[in-house]
Amino acid sequence: MHTRRIGEVEVSAIGLGAMPMSIEGRPDEARSLATLRAALDAGVTLIDTADAYHRDADEVGHNETLIAKALAAHDRGGDVLVATKGGHLRPGDGSWTLDGSPGHLRRACEESLRRLGVEAIGLYQFHRPDPRVPYAESVGAVRELLDEGKIRMAGVSNADPEQIRQADEILGGRLVSVQNQFSPAFRSSEPELELCDALGIAFLPWSPFGGISRAAGLGSAYAPFARIAETHGVSPHRVCLAWMLARSPVVVPIPGASRPESVRDSAGAADLVLTADEVAELDAA
Repeated sequence: MHTRRIGEVEVSAIGLGAMPMSIEGRPDEARSLATLRAALDAGVTLIDTADAYHRDADEVGHNETLIAKALAAHDRGGDVLVATKGGHLRPGDGSWTLDGSPGHLRRACEESLRRLGVEAIGLYQFHRPDPRVPYAESVGAVRELLDEGKIRMAGVSNADPEQIRQADEILGGRLVSVQNQFSPAFRSSEPELELCDALGIAFLPWSPFGGISRAAGLGSAYAPFARIAETHGVSPHRVCLAWMLARSPVVVPIPGASRPESVRDSAGAADLVLTADEVAELDAA
């Protein structure tokens, strides 16, 4: 597995978004554990989670607990950077709510520490801006957790360029990652990706396969992904991830998965080299 960097930590060029294993429509625990094991076997050393990745109101942190169980059972579990998040909540009715208050973020971090069974969280990310709380106060709480050693690195998610710059300033230049939605169908985070590239901050695209399900449609704007995939004898999903890797050395995609075969296919994107013409075609798709 090729590697990239988040802060001073070397991670696999392709990570794993673990959310699908804990929310609505999730598989049984056995398949989830098999999926996590397949990721580790494939050389994945970055797993993204959040305390809000759960289905029912009484199982906050379901995904974190699942990951901790999988890592404890694998001989390379200690090599994985677990990136978790705080600031989102799920009441249990399928909805998502927000709490970016410093008090909540501190409590959320403490609970994540307990569930993950670690002394310090590898990467802790402020999940989403809360319009009721000044952004500086939320990021300030993350800074305190960093200063106290409860987290080793700090990131933000779902942030715009102004918030990225503000977070980096509040953190004293220690912002290591930005996690935003980015995919063939959702490219409005281009400015954030470009800013991260300029600042040397890791950019973690979530939901990177948006639009790929339409890739094979005749006349579709996504048809180039399917055509290039056929040329290389791989899936459009793998081409999508390889395209993202080619965009910038700071990009570390975190495709979601709930099946071992999906993880193995995604991991193969690190070895797929696209030509400059192919990248240009996909950029314009």
